[in-house]
Amino acid sequence: MLETKTGVLTPFGTTNVLPARANHEARSILGIKVCVFSKTDALDHLSFAIEQKHHVKLAFLNAHGANIAQRDRAYKNDLEKFDVLADGVGVDIGSIINYGEKFPENLNGTDFIPALFAHLTQGAKIALFGSEPGVAEFAVENLQARFPAHQFKVAGHGFLSRSAEKKMLKHLAETQPDILLVALGNPAQERWIAEHCSKDNCTIAIGVGAFFDFAADSVPRAPEFIRKFRLEWAYRLWQEPRRMWKRYLIGNPLFILRSLMQKFSRNG
Repeated sequence: MLETKTGVLTPFGTTNVLPARANHEARSILGIKVCVFSKTDALDHLSFAIEQKHHVKLAFLNAHGANIAQRDRAYKNDLEKFDVLADGVGVDIGSIINYGEKFPENLNGTDFIPALFAHLTQGAKIALFGSEPGVAEFAVENLQARFPAHQFKVAGHGFLSRSAEKKMLKHLAETQPDILLVALGNPAQERWIAEHCSKDNCTIAIGVGAFFDFAADSVPRAPEFIRKFRLEWAYRLWQEPRRMWKRYLIGNPLFILRSLMQKFSRNG
């Protein structure tokens, strides 16, 4: 059972003080605690947090992020403040190596975030911060058309000056969005959320990576049959080989090696 400084965390739907981080299993993936959630579990967890106004920081962990955390101690420490969801086949391999089974479902942000919008039964206020100038505006236009029950607003692009960022944070504190999506790439987005987000300026803060690009239709996703076989990483490598080759061709084997070392360390 997970605990905080103020008490023991309890199952979904109870009336206890701290329901937002529920009583759930977590697995260590290279030292990062990842929630063992089905999609339904995760959606209920977040919708209940919104209903009860309990602040949650949410991150998605893939093999690349786990590798970053091994050389960036600050990022790894930041993730301790987050509920972390399993993203991609890499973390499933890490889970199989160390726990004998994969995670219940692949909860990658590009699919999970729209599923969260569809799951919320009451209209939510959703703010978008990050990415290149103009991208969030196109994302908001598409998301608003797709999910008309919610209210989507651009908080700012990812290249704000310090004074503009301060002004944006003040506006967030005044408007109190239910969900703040932060697209700065990792580890920058998790670091920003850890430093700047609290119950005073949003209910749920989510690091979303390239989600705005996909939502704005500025970057194409892999065809559905490729996603079905969980080969979207290969499609991205084919699209951007110069940028992605090191992440996948070196990073993926390195992640597996580190997962094996974790297993031997646990059994030692």
